[in-house]
Amino acid sequence: MMRPRALSDGKIFMARVAGFLVFLGIVHASQAGPITSNSALPVSDGDLIIRSQIKLTRSTDDPGPMDRDLTVWASPTVLAYGVNEKFTLFGIFPIIDKSLEFTTPLGRRTRGQTGLGDLKFLARYTLGQWDRRGETLRLAPFAGLKAPTGEDKAEDSLGRLPQALQLGSGSWDPILGTVFSWQTLGWQFDTSATYKFNTEANEYEFGDEASLDLSFQYRLLPRQLGQGVPNFFYGVIESSLVRRGRDKAFGLEDTDTGGTTLFLTPGLQFVTKQMVFEAAIQIPLIQDLNGTALKNDFILTTGFRIRF
Repeated sequence: MMRPRALSDGKIFMARVAGFLVFLGIVHASQAGPITSNSALPVSDGDLIIRSQIKLTRSTDDPGPMDRDLTVWASPTVLAYGVNEKFTLFGIFPIIDKSLEFTTPLGRRTRGQTGLGDLKFLARYTLGQWDRRGETLRLAPFAGLKAPTGEDKAEDSLGRLPQALQLGSGSWDPILGTVFSWQTLGWQFDTSATYKFNTEANEYEFGDEASLDLSFQYRLLPRQLGQGVPNFFYGVIESSLVRRGRDKAFGLEDTDTGGTTLFLTPGLQFVTKQMVFEAAIQIPLIQDLNGTALKNDFILTTGFRIRF
């Protein structure tokens, strides 16, 4: 009886590459990616991806005497539509709940509100694409606009809420950036730089925001690629360097706003044929904030992605 010949190392590698490319071809959106930032990988022509997350931000490190305790729940939903193989449109629709507890001479008080936040609209274009055996590299600039759809003049029994507790800024704010992604059979690396130009509304102007994000995703399971389309389990490590300028009220700088924060973010992703489930926690390593600006304790993110 003749035994089948063993595949050469090159053929085994190509079989694994083919299996991985089949996986990407069947499930364009179901792949690892950054949890807290952006990717340059394409959305196929006519495809719609929905990404929904829940973010919990806790900030209790108050250097001032009011012992402030801020809790923000946010549920951003991202819609991504592939116009063609290079051009992708994004819409980001957040639901937000803000609650601030603080100490007054009459005891602890709470202020806040819940509702729709400011919408963001982005367009991304793949400027460079380099495909090699078992890997792809993409470079994609993007631009967009934040629209003032959130409530920006809310009041409670104590009067008008501070601008930081409003659901929206009331301003139209341009956004520019670029993202680079490098994907291989076993890992993916993404880096993005973003700048948001905040403009004035209601005699108030938030400081401009600049961020530099890095993300590395490593396939933990299965360790070896074979035939078929298995589920994937990824470990994720990310970092975010965020710089915010000082806010201005009636043309004067608020010295208790703005500063620089560096986050380290470990996370996990479970990738199936149709969906991606993810979770991560952003831990501030450095918080060089101005004056009595309230510091973050952590930001917890969970969510999923699905392709239609």
